[in-house]
Amino acid sequence: MNFKDLKYLTAYAVPGCAAVGLVLQSMWLWLTPLVIFGLVPIVELAVANPPVNLDEEQRSSKLASKFFDLLLWLNLPIVFGMVAWGLYVATTADLTGGQLTGLILSIGIVAGSNGINVAHELGHRHNWERYIGKALLMPSLYMHFFIEHNYGHHLNAATIEDPATARYNQSLYHFWFTSVTRQYAGAWKIQKRLNGVNNTAGLSFNNDMLWYTVLQLLYLAAITAVFGISGLLVALGIALTGALLLETINYIEHYGLRRSKTKTGRYERVREIHSWNSNHVLGRVLLYELTRHSDHHYKSDKKYQVLDYHDVSPQLPFGYPTSMVLATVPPLWFAVMNKHVPSDMKLAHG
Repeated sequence: MNFKDLKYLTAYAVPGCAAVGLVLQSMWLWLTPLVIFGLVPIVELAVANPPVNLDEEQRSSKLASKFFDLLLWLNLPIVFGMVAWGLYVATTADLTGGQLTGLILSIGIVAGSNGINVAHELGHRHNWERYIGKALLMPSLYMHFFIEHNYGHHLNAATIEDPATARYNQSLYHFWFTSVTRQYAGAWKIQKRLNGVNNTAGLSFNNDMLWYTVLQLLYLAAITAVFGISGLLVALGIALTGALLLETINYIEHYGLRRSKTKTGRYERVREIHSWNSNHVLGRVLLYELTRHSDHHYKSDKKYQVLDYHDVSPQLPFGYPTSMVLATVPPLWFAVMNKHVPSDMKLAHG
Protein backbone atom coordinates (compact mmCIF):
# COMPACT_ATOMS: atom_id res chain seq x y z
CA MET A 1 0.00 0.00 0.00
CA ASN A 2 1.17 3.52 -0.73
CA PHE A 3 -0.18 6.97 0.01
CA LYS A 4 -2.23 7.10 -3.19
CA ASP A 5 -4.22 4.07 -2.07
CA LEU A 6 -5.81 6.21 0.63
CA LYS A 7 -8.01 7.62 -2.14
CA TYR A 8 -10.42 4.74 -1.49
CA LEU A 9 -11.22 6.28 1.89
CA THR A 10 -13.29 8.67 -0.21
CA ALA A 11 -16.01 5.99 -0.29
CA TYR A 12 -16.64 6.73 3.39
CA ALA A 13 -17.65 10.27 2.42
CA VAL A 14 -21.13 8.91 1.66
CA PRO A 15 -21.89 7.74 5.23
CA GLY A 16 -19.86 10.73 6.43
CA CYS A 17 -22.27 13.15 4.77
CA ALA A 18 -25.22 11.19 6.14
CA ALA A 19 -23.70 11.38 9.63
CA VAL A 20 -23.36 15.17 9.36
CA GLY A 21 -27.04 15.31 8.44
CA LEU A 22 -28.07 13.18 11.41
CA VAL A 23 -26.09 15.37 13.81
CA LEU A 24 -27.14 18.79 12.49
CA GLN A 25 -30.56 17.68 11.22
CA SER A 26 -32.79 20.36 9.66
CA MET A 27 -32.04 20.68 5.91
CA TRP A 28 -28.60 19.13 6.50
CA LEU A 29 -30.43 15.82 6.18
CA TRP A 30 -30.35 16.47 2.41
CA LEU A 31 -26.55 16.78 2.37
CA THR A 32 -25.85 13.28 1.04
CA PRO A 33 -28.00 13.41 -2.14
CA LEU A 34 -26.88 17.00 -2.81
CA VAL A 35 -23.20 16.05 -2.58
CA ILE A 36 -23.42 12.76 -4.49
CA PHE A 37 -25.71 13.94 -7.27
CA GLY A 38 -24.84 17.63 -7.26
CA LEU A 39 -21.27 18.33 -6.18
CA VAL A 40 -19.67 15.09 -7.41
CA PRO A 41 -20.86 15.51 -11.03
CA ILE A 42 -19.47 19.05 -11.08
CA VAL A 43 -16.10 17.89 -9.75
CA GLU A 44 -15.99 15.01 -12.25
CA LEU A 45 -16.50 17.41 -15.13
CA ALA A 46 -13.66 19.60 -13.90
CA VAL A 47 -11.08 16.92 -13.04
CA ALA A 48 -8.88 15.13 -15.59
CA ASN A 49 -9.45 11.39 -15.89
CA PRO A 50 -6.33 9.72 -17.30
CA PRO A 51 -6.89 6.08 -18.38
CA VAL A 52 -4.02 4.64 -16.34
CA ASN A 53 -3.57 0.91 -15.64
CA LEU A 54 -1.27 -0.75 -13.14
CA ASP A 55 1.97 -2.46 -14.08
CA GLU A 56 2.61 -6.02 -12.89
CA GLU A 57 4.63 -4.97 -9.84
CA GLN A 58 1.90 -2.59 -8.68
CA ARG A 59 -0.75 -5.21 -9.33
CA SER A 60 1.06 -7.83 -7.23
CA SER A 61 1.60 -5.35 -4.40
CA LYS A 62 -2.07 -4.36 -4.25
CA LEU A 63 -3.27 -7.95 -4.35
CA ALA A 64 -0.97 -8.83 -1.46
CA SER A 65 -2.23 -5.98 0.75
CA LYS A 66 -5.15 -6.62 3.11
CA PHE A 67 -5.77 -2.87 3.29
CA PHE A 68 -8.14 -3.02 0.31
CA ASP A 69 -10.13 -5.88 1.84
CA LEU A 70 -10.34 -4.14 5.23
CA LEU A 71 -11.86 -1.09 3.57
CA LEU A 72 -14.70 -3.31 2.34
CA TRP A 73 -15.21 -5.20 5.60
CA LEU A 74 -15.57 -1.97 7.61
CA ASN A 75 -18.69 -1.15 5.64
CA LEU A 76 -20.60 -3.84 7.54
CA PRO A 77 -20.68 -1.99 10.90
CA ILE A 78 -20.88 1.36 9.11
CA VAL A 79 -23.98 0.50 7.08
CA PHE A 80 -25.89 -1.16 9.92
CA GLY A 81 -24.77 1.57 12.32
CA MET A 82 -26.01 4.29 9.97
CA VAL A 83 -29.36 2.52 9.47
CA ALA A 84 -29.88 2.17 13.24
CA TRP A 85 -28.86 5.79 13.82
CA GLY A 86 -31.13 6.98 11.04
CA LEU A 87 -34.09 5.03 12.44
CA TYR A 88 -33.46 6.46 15.90
CA VAL A 89 -33.42 10.04 14.62
CA ALA A 90 -36.43 9.45 12.37
CA THR A 91 -38.53 8.14 15.27
CA THR A 92 -37.40 10.48 18.06
CA ALA A 93 -36.66 13.86 16.44
CA ASP A 94 -39.35 16.34 15.43
CA LEU A 95 -38.76 16.28 11.67
CA THR A 96 -40.83 17.81 8.89
CA GLY A 97 -41.91 15.69 5.94
CA GLY A 98 -39.14 17.21 3.81
CA GLN A 99 -36.49 16.54 6.44
CA LEU A 100 -37.66 12.95 6.90
CA THR A 101 -37.49 12.46 3.13
CA GLY A 102 -33.91 13.76 3.15
CA LEU A 103 -33.03 11.33 5.94
CA ILE A 104 -34.53 8.35 4.09
CA LEU A 105 -32.73 9.27 0.86
CA SER A 106 -29.42 9.80 2.67
CA ILE A 107 -29.45 6.50 4.56
CA GLY A 108 -30.80 4.77 1.45
CA ILE A 109 -27.84 6.04 -0.57
CA VAL A 110 -25.53 4.62 2.11
CA ALA A 111 -27.39 1.29 1.90
CA GLY A 112 -26.92 1.33 -1.88
CA SER A 113 -23.35 2.59 -2.27
CA ASN A 114 -21.66 1.22 0.85
CA GLY A 115 -24.08 -1.68 1.17
CA ILE A 116 -25.15 -3.21 -2.14
CA ASN A 117 -22.11 -2.00 -4.06
CA VAL A 118 -19.70 -3.54 -1.55
CA ALA A 119 -21.89 -6.64 -1.39
CA HIS A 120 -21.47 -6.94 -5.13
CA GLU A 121 -17.68 -6.92 -4.82
CA LEU A 122 -17.60 -9.39 -1.91
CA GLY A 123 -20.22 -11.62 -3.54
CA HIS A 124 -17.65 -12.57 -6.16
CA ARG A 125 -15.18 -13.78 -3.55
CA HIS A 126 -14.91 -17.52 -2.93
CA ASN A 127 -14.58 -17.50 0.86
CA TRP A 128 -16.25 -16.27 4.06
CA GLU A 129 -16.36 -12.69 2.69
CA ARG A 130 -19.47 -13.71 0.77
CA TYR A 131 -21.37 -13.74 4.07
CA ILE A 132 -20.45 -10.10 4.70
CA GLY A 133 -21.70 -9.36 1.20
CA LYS A 134 -25.01 -11.09 1.83
CA ALA A 135 -25.48 -9.23 5.12
CA LEU A 136 -24.87 -5.91 3.38
CA LEU A 137 -27.79 -6.64 1.05
CA MET A 138 -30.23 -6.93 3.95
CA PRO A 139 -30.92 -3.20 4.63
CA SER A 140 -32.09 -2.90 1.02
CA LEU A 141 -34.09 -6.15 1.26
CA TYR A 142 -32.20 -7.33 -1.81
CA MET A 143 -30.51 -10.53 -0.68
CA HIS A 144 -31.81 -12.35 -3.77
CA PHE A 145 -29.37 -10.18 -5.75
CA PHE A 146 -26.55 -12.53 -4.73
CA ILE A 147 -28.14 -15.46 -6.57
CA GLU A 148 -29.48 -13.65 -9.60
CA HIS A 149 -26.35 -11.58 -10.15
CA ASN A 150 -23.81 -14.38 -9.81
CA TYR A 151 -25.75 -17.16 -11.52
CA GLY A 152 -27.93 -15.11 -13.86
CA HIS A 153 -26.60 -11.69 -14.79
CA HIS A 154 -22.99 -12.71 -15.40
CA LEU A 155 -24.20 -15.46 -17.71
CA ASN A 156 -26.83 -13.43 -19.55
CA ALA A 157 -25.51 -9.84 -19.52
CA ALA A 158 -26.16 -7.88 -22.71
CA THR A 159 -28.83 -10.31 -23.90
CA ILE A 160 -32.62 -10.24 -24.02
CA GLU A 161 -32.65 -12.92 -21.29
CA ASP A 162 -31.02 -10.60 -18.74
CA PRO A 163 -33.44 -8.48 -16.67
CA ALA A 164 -30.54 -6.28 -15.49
CA THR A 165 -29.62 -5.19 -19.03
CA ALA A 166 -31.56 -2.12 -20.19
CA ARG A 167 -32.86 -2.18 -23.75
CA TYR A 168 -32.13 0.57 -26.28
CA ASN A 169 -34.72 3.37 -25.77
CA GLN A 170 -36.06 1.78 -22.58
CA SER A 171 -36.69 4.44 -19.95
CA LEU A 172 -35.21 4.17 -16.47
CA TYR A 173 -38.66 3.99 -14.88
CA HIS A 174 -39.82 1.13 -17.10
CA PHE A 175 -36.50 -0.62 -16.41
CA TRP A 176 -36.99 -0.27 -12.64
CA PHE A 177 -40.21 -2.26 -12.88
CA THR A 178 -38.99 -4.95 -15.27
CA SER A 179 -35.60 -5.41 -13.62
CA VAL A 180 -36.89 -5.60 -10.04
CA THR A 181 -39.69 -8.05 -10.81
CA ARG A 182 -37.77 -10.22 -13.28
CA GLN A 183 -34.66 -10.43 -11.11
CA TYR A 184 -36.65 -11.54 -8.08
CA ALA A 185 -38.55 -14.15 -10.09
CA GLY A 186 -35.30 -15.18 -11.77
CA ALA A 187 -33.59 -15.72 -8.43
CA TRP A 188 -36.28 -18.22 -7.42
CA LYS A 189 -35.93 -20.05 -10.75
CA ILE A 190 -32.16 -20.23 -10.34
CA GLN A 191 -32.58 -21.50 -6.77
CA LYS A 192 -34.93 -24.22 -8.00
CA ARG A 193 -32.38 -25.22 -10.63
CA LEU A 194 -29.56 -25.28 -8.06
CA ASN A 195 -31.61 -27.47 -5.74
CA GLY A 196 -32.28 -29.81 -8.65
CA VAL A 197 -28.61 -30.06 -9.54
CA ASN A 198 -27.74 -30.82 -5.91
CA ASN A 199 -30.65 -33.27 -5.52
CA THR A 200 -32.08 -31.34 -2.58
CA ALA A 201 -35.71 -30.50 -1.90
CA GLY A 202 -36.96 -26.99 -2.60
CA LEU A 203 -38.34 -26.63 0.94
CA SER A 204 -35.14 -27.43 2.78
CA PHE A 205 -32.24 -25.86 4.64
CA ASN A 206 -30.38 -25.79 1.33
CA ASN A 207 -32.77 -23.25 -0.18
CA ASP A 208 -30.98 -19.91 0.15
CA MET A 209 -33.96 -17.94 -1.15
CA LEU A 210 -36.04 -19.23 1.77
CA TRP A 211 -33.27 -18.22 4.19
CA TYR A 212 -33.07 -14.75 2.64
CA THR A 213 -36.83 -14.33 3.01
CA VAL A 214 -36.78 -15.42 6.66
CA LEU A 215 -33.76 -13.27 7.53
CA GLN A 216 -35.23 -10.17 5.91
CA LEU A 217 -38.57 -10.67 7.69
CA LEU A 218 -36.72 -11.06 11.00
CA TYR A 219 -34.78 -7.88 10.22
CA LEU A 220 -38.03 -5.97 9.66
CA ALA A 221 -39.60 -7.55 12.74
CA ALA A 222 -36.65 -6.45 14.89
CA ILE A 223 -36.92 -2.90 13.56
CA THR A 224 -40.65 -2.85 14.29
CA ALA A 225 -40.06 -4.13 17.83
CA VAL A 226 -37.49 -1.43 18.57
CA PHE A 227 -38.72 1.55 16.52
CA GLY A 228 -42.40 0.81 15.98
CA ILE A 229 -44.47 1.01 12.82
CA SER A 230 -43.06 4.42 11.95
CA GLY A 231 -39.56 2.93 12.10
CA LEU A 232 -40.69 0.07 9.86
CA LEU A 233 -42.01 2.52 7.26
CA VAL A 234 -38.73 4.45 7.32
CA ALA A 235 -36.77 1.18 6.96
CA LEU A 236 -38.89 0.29 3.92
CA GLY A 237 -38.16 3.72 2.44
CA ILE A 238 -34.45 3.21 3.01
CA ALA A 239 -34.63 -0.23 1.38
CA LEU A 240 -36.50 1.13 -1.63
CA THR A 241 -33.93 3.91 -2.07
CA GLY A 242 -31.00 1.48 -1.87
CA ALA A 243 -32.61 -0.96 -4.30
CA LEU A 244 -33.48 1.73 -6.86
CA LEU A 245 -29.97 3.16 -6.58
CA LEU A 246 -28.65 -0.27 -7.56
CA GLU A 247 -31.13 -0.59 -10.41
CA THR A 248 -30.18 2.84 -11.73
CA ILE A 249 -26.56 1.70 -11.83
CA ASN A 250 -27.66 -1.52 -13.54
CA TYR A 251 -29.49 0.63 -16.09
CA ILE A 252 -26.42 2.60 -17.15
CA GLU A 253 -23.95 -0.32 -17.02
CA HIS A 254 -25.24 -2.19 -20.08
CA TYR A 255 -27.75 0.22 -21.63
CA GLY A 256 -28.59 -0.76 -25.20
CA LEU A 257 -25.69 -3.19 -25.61
CA ARG A 258 -26.21 -6.62 -27.20
CA ARG A 259 -24.10 -9.74 -27.49
CA SER A 260 -24.26 -11.48 -30.84
CA LYS A 261 -25.07 -15.14 -31.37
CA THR A 262 -22.58 -17.51 -32.94
CA LYS A 263 -23.36 -19.96 -35.75
CA THR A 264 -24.24 -22.58 -33.13
CA GLY A 265 -27.00 -20.35 -31.75
CA ARG A 266 -25.16 -19.63 -28.51
CA TYR A 267 -24.23 -16.15 -27.41
CA GLU A 268 -20.65 -15.04 -27.84
CA ARG A 269 -18.70 -14.86 -24.58
CA VAL A 270 -18.95 -11.68 -22.54
CA ARG A 271 -16.21 -9.30 -23.61
CA GLU A 272 -15.01 -5.81 -22.74
CA ILE A 273 -17.33 -4.32 -25.35
CA HIS A 274 -20.49 -5.48 -23.59
CA SER A 275 -20.43 -3.07 -20.63
CA TRP A 276 -20.22 0.69 -20.40
CA ASN A 277 -17.00 1.89 -18.81
CA SER A 278 -16.25 5.12 -16.97
CA ASN A 279 -12.81 6.35 -16.05
CA HIS A 280 -13.94 9.39 -14.05
CA VAL A 281 -11.74 9.25 -10.98
CA LEU A 282 -14.10 10.43 -8.26
CA GLY A 283 -16.87 8.03 -9.24
CA ARG A 284 -14.31 5.24 -9.44
CA VAL A 285 -13.09 5.61 -5.86
CA LEU A 286 -16.53 6.37 -4.40
CA LEU A 287 -17.79 3.08 -5.85
CA TYR A 288 -14.66 0.94 -5.38
CA GLU A 289 -13.90 0.86 -9.13
CA LEU A 290 -17.36 -0.38 -10.09
CA THR A 291 -17.17 2.06 -12.99
CA ARG A 292 -14.50 -0.10 -14.63
CA HIS A 293 -17.36 -2.48 -15.23
CA SER A 294 -16.10 -3.80 -18.55
CA ASP A 295 -13.09 -5.44 -16.94
CA HIS A 296 -15.24 -6.76 -14.11
CA HIS A 297 -17.47 -8.65 -16.55
CA TYR A 298 -14.46 -9.80 -18.53
CA LYS A 299 -12.89 -11.30 -15.37
CA SER A 300 -15.53 -11.32 -12.62
CA ASP A 301 -13.28 -12.61 -9.84
CA LYS A 302 -10.77 -9.78 -10.29
CA LYS A 303 -10.51 -7.60 -7.18
CA TYR A 304 -11.56 -3.97 -7.46
CA GLN A 305 -8.12 -2.47 -6.78
CA VAL A 306 -6.59 -4.07 -9.90
CA LEU A 307 -9.38 -3.60 -12.46
CA ASP A 308 -8.15 -2.26 -15.80
CA TYR A 309 -9.28 0.29 -18.34
CA HIS A 310 -9.83 -1.08 -21.87
CA ASP A 311 -9.72 1.14 -24.95
CA VAL A 312 -12.17 -1.10 -26.80
CA SER A 313 -14.87 -0.73 -24.15
CA PRO A 314 -17.71 1.70 -24.85
CA GLN A 315 -17.12 4.78 -22.71
CA LEU A 316 -19.79 6.72 -20.87
CA PRO A 317 -19.53 10.43 -21.74
CA PHE A 318 -19.93 11.23 -18.04
CA GLY A 319 -19.19 9.55 -14.72
CA TYR A 320 -21.66 7.29 -12.92
CA PRO A 321 -23.23 9.96 -10.63
CA THR A 322 -23.81 12.32 -13.58
CA SER A 323 -25.12 9.48 -15.74
CA MET A 324 -27.54 8.45 -13.01
CA VAL A 325 -28.94 11.98 -12.86
CA LEU A 326 -29.29 12.08 -16.66
CA ALA A 327 -31.10 8.73 -16.64
CA THR A 328 -33.88 10.19 -14.49
CA VAL A 329 -34.83 12.43 -17.45
CA PRO A 330 -35.37 9.87 -20.26
CA PRO A 331 -35.48 12.32 -23.23
CA LEU A 332 -32.20 13.86 -22.08
CA TRP A 333 -30.64 10.43 -21.50
CA PHE A 334 -31.64 9.21 -24.96
CA ALA A 335 -30.34 12.41 -26.58
CA VAL A 336 -26.95 12.01 -24.89
CA MET A 337 -26.49 8.24 -24.94
CA ASN A 338 -28.15 6.86 -28.04
CA LYS A 339 -25.53 8.29 -30.36
CA HIS A 340 -22.84 6.44 -28.39
CA VAL A 341 -24.45 2.99 -28.67
CA PRO A 342 -22.70 1.04 -31.47
CA SER A 343 -25.21 0.59 -34.31
CA ASP A 344 -24.44 -3.12 -34.65
CA MET A 345 -24.92 -3.83 -30.93
CA LYS A 346 -28.27 -2.23 -30.12
CA LEU A 347 -30.44 -4.38 -27.87
CA ALA A 348 -33.92 -3.50 -29.08
CA HIS A 349 -36.69 -2.54 -26.67
CA GLY A 350 -39.93 -4.41 -27.02
